[in-house]
Amino acid sequence: MPPKVLVTRRLPEGAMRALEESLNVECNPHDRVMTRPEILAAIKGKAGLLPLLTDRVDGELMDAAGPQLRVIANYAVGYNNIDVVAATARKIPVSNTPGVLTDTTADLAMALLLAVARRVVEADVYARAGKFQGWAPLLFLGSDVHHKTLGLLGLGRIGSAVARRAAGFEMRVLYHDPRRLDSGEEKRLNVRYADQDTVLRESDFVSLHVPLTPETRHLIGPAQLAQMKPTSFLINTSRGEVVDEAALAHALRTGRIGGAALDVFEREPEIEPALRGLPNVVIVPHIASASIETRTRMGLIAAENLAAALVRGERPPNCVNPEVFG
Repeated sequence: MPPKVLVTRRLPEGAMRALEESLNVECNPHDRVMTRPEILAAIKGKAGLLPLLTDRVDGELMDAAGPQLRVIANYAVGYNNIDVVAATARKIPVSNTPGVLTDTTADLAMALLLAVARRVVEADVYARAGKFQGWAPLLFLGSDVHHKTLGLLGLGRIGSAVARRAAGFEMRVLYHDPRRLDSGEEKRLNVRYADQDTVLRESDFVSLHVPLTPETRHLIGPAQLAQMKPTSFLINTSRGEVVDEAALAHALRTGRIGGAALDVFEREPEIEPALRGLPNVVIVPHIASASIETRTRMGLIAAENLAAALVRGERPPNCVNPEVFG
């Protein structure tokens, strides 16, 4: 009998087929997040778990599975939903899906940047409502993107991919990251290093590409928003908790900054009510990796991580706590 695994939400068909080829898959039958009681009941006796970022995987859940649980394969690059310390203490390897969603997320970051700058969503709603009466010189005036300054907070894989896209718009790109690139890499990406204050002060667009850590929680709050230009825009495709949403709503409402575009939220799936009614913010429901190709590839990587541990008895290729193997 193939090892039993729990998949907490149905994945694209290509990924599901790959999982079912070598594993005995039990999948959440509902098109919604599993409740805590549901996942605690379903995990019992499973050798593997494939959770989403929406699933809290802690010591209680691991213990509910019993000693059979041998691997947790997260369906995401980030894994702050998993208590990795608790998993390591129980000798359970945890894996993720790195690299695969870099370009897809960078595509969305640029799409959000363009949408908020050129007021695409507002104009779409206006036209669909039958209000369009013909071309007018002041109708939905937005901001140019070309030749403007883009500030990147975080220059890992995704931040670098956004920098490459910005070159097509001939943008000046500033970045801040704890790890500065060498001069050759900076030249190749056409980016200039600056401290965070300078990035915030000089940028027309600030795009966030940092992991969620205690240091980056509320990285953007009242003080940082006050440093930005009143004509500038904030783009967030990283993690919702990086931005103080109440402070952002106030800055948008008072004209402290020009606009924002958000894919992630501080208390997902809840969205700050003050943001929802503002016309100068573009809001999308955490879809940065939502292309058929990328979401399928994420599932294939997770399936490979599970199969390596459960079928072949190997270290998962994308293990984030390799110390469990000694």
